[in-house]
Amino acid sequence: MHFSIPDTQELYSDTTGSSYTGYNVYVNGSFHACLRYKQLHALNEQLRRHCLPMGQVLPEFPPKKFLPLTNTQIESRRQALEHYLQVLGQDPRVSKLPTFQQFFLNSQLETALAEGVFEEYFGYGAEENGSSRVEEFMRLVCLEVILPNGYQLKIDCYVSDNATAMLRKALTCIQLPADMMPYLCLFLVRKESKDSLVLLRKLMDFESPFVSRLYNQPCQIQIRKSYWNPAYDMVLMKNSIACNLLFMQTLSEIERDWIIASPEVLKKLKSLQEYGMHKEYVDMARQLPLYGCLQFLSSIVDYPEPETTALIAIGNKELSMRTMQQDKILETKFRVTRMRVWRVTALHNTQHSEGKDKTSNLQLSFEYLMSKQNLRWITINSPQAMLMSVCLQEMVNELLNSKDSEQLTNTNLGSSINATCSSSSSTSSFNYPAPTTSLSSSSTPTSNYVQSYNDESSTSCDNSPSDAPVRFLAQRILNKQNPRISKQHSYGAVFFRNALAQEDAVQNEAFEGIGDDDL
Repeated sequence: MHFSIPDTQELYSDTTGSSYTGYNVYVNGSFHACLRYKQLHALNEQLRRHCLPMGQVLPEFPPKKFLPLTNTQIESRRQALEHYLQVLGQDPRVSKLPTFQQFFLNSQLETALAEGVFEEYFGYGAEENGSSRVEEFMRLVCLEVILPNGYQLKIDCYVSDNATAMLRKALTCIQLPADMMPYLCLFLVRKESKDSLVLLRKLMDFESPFVSRLYNQPCQIQIRKSYWNPAYDMVLMKNSIACNLLFMQTLSEIERDWIIASPEVLKKLKSLQEYGMHKEYVDMARQLPLYGCLQFLSSIVDYPEPETTALIAIGNKELSMRTMQQDKILETKFRVTRMRVWRVTALHNTQHSEGKDKTSNLQLSFEYLMSKQNLRWITINSPQAMLMSVCLQEMVNELLNSKDSEQLTNTNLGSSINATCSSSSSTSSFNYPAPTTSLSSSSTPTSNYVQSYNDESSTSCDNSPSDAPVRFLAQRILNKQNPRISKQHSYGAVFFRNALAQEDAVQNEAFEGIGDDDL
């Protein structure tokens, strides 16, 4: 999970007529809420009261100023607040606290209310409504959740329901047991054509699926599996309903060429599908290349040559890069354990963006151990660079958790899959080769690739908006005559760990397992 504050906006109070600075908070590259400094300061105070007795140390919070800030001081505060949130977001002891979760759920709801999102959706004006904030957040709505095969579920939910509450209702609708919920998550997806599905991101537990969907229109909410390790497939296939969900997702990925199969294999899979042998279908598909991988749209890379067009896939402990050379496909695989550091650099320019989720010039760069004593930076230019980076981090976390589970087993302590799916029963090997390159004469797969996995489960929290740890803006701050004014458009780097290996890159902990014998 990554927080960023790429820009600010100048807001005006209808009641006092004064202006103040709002900080636009993004989560994993998507707009989440606009917050004032005093709101984040109040959150910090509440976290300090909770963390100090536990011996936890919070990052330094930017100090108060008693005089109006200059533009330079506002920019400095923006950077300091961004760093503060990034550190909190990468510490699960803090980010899973109910206080933290409830703060950001309410901040999203309050921002949507202040910007008139509910008015626009429900079709009334501010003067006509007159309902309280609690009444707005507890309004009952019908939200569509789609299964991997496109079937739509109609779910009655509250505006303030978070992702866990929404997922629980959806699984109840299809009669899936509650113990299967940790293996599934909700994702925002966008269907660009009949055969083109783009996964935007996984919904976090401190956001309202209803509001997030409105902010990212046009999009839908889809149920998908939420893990990287294919070993968890065995758990799902023990339940007939969960097995059908897995079959639906696998079938849709094969039909979109996200999973590559030869004509002979496709014929066998078609036969299994016709006979209703879903488990056997998944078992065969699991042996195919790119099964369990996240597929991305076409990107521009600097490997093997600058300005090369490539298809990127992430999964199976590696990042795969496929490029065309004459009439053949050149595939290069980069193992995640040999990525020493990586970073995402983004240029946010809200003045030229078409929506809150629009960013430009996103770059993912990683430093790769090509051979002993030979490190090289590889750069990928893609609007999905943020999602790529998040996936790499999740995969590394899963590898480390798997290694920890192996150590516990060897010491007769045993290991089991816990409620968060953060441990793996399979053994991870760290004996990986340098990037491997192979040639294939098969036709180029479609470039519309996207899927997302996350090994971190949602942490449930109280959804009652009246229990917010901080009192948010009570007055309306924006209307059609009082638009948001962007003041900053700046560069930002993504930090996925607290301990920085370089000024703008982060050490990959799995890289430390590489030894001379592995090279």
